[in-house]
Amino acid sequence: MYFQRLRDLREDRDLRQQDIAELLHTSQTVYSRYERGFQTIPVSHLLTLADFYQTSTDYLLGRTNIRTPYPKK
Repeated sequence: MYFQRLRDLREDRDLRQQDIAELLHTSQTVYSRYERGFQTIPVSHLLTLADFYQTSTDYLLGRTNIRTPYPKK
């Protein structure tokens, strides 16, 4: 359930959906759909969020519970 991770990360930083929507150059409505699991998040948005939250895409997608990003080569 990746969408819960998106919400948790956003709320941990006291950000609004509108703040993240602006980062992704999308509307608040679309971002809200990502967080509720009603719309699949595009890879480009997933990568932007991983960089923004300094985590891995695997963490965002719920494939791992390790929050730190992978080491860069």
